[in-house]
Amino acid sequence: MKELAKRFIDKECIISSFDGNHQYEGIIKEVTDGAILVEKDGKTEALNLDFVIRIREYPRNKKGKKKSVVLD
Repeated sequence: MKELAKRFIDKECIISSFDGNHQYEGIIKEVTDGAILVEKDGKTEALNLDFVIRIREYPRNKKGKKKSVVLD
């Protein structure tokens, strides 16, 4: 998962956790052995990589703007 997460560095992503109730949004700044550093609104948050089950880029429309509604 660490190697896959490195592909998303400096991209705005949606990160889903193991329990399915938590989703984190932000720009992935760094990926280490056990954590992902995510920045949103100037604040940095560390997420345990062991509990991450899904990482995807924030969806955008044809014009490149972020979609207002993201349904999974």
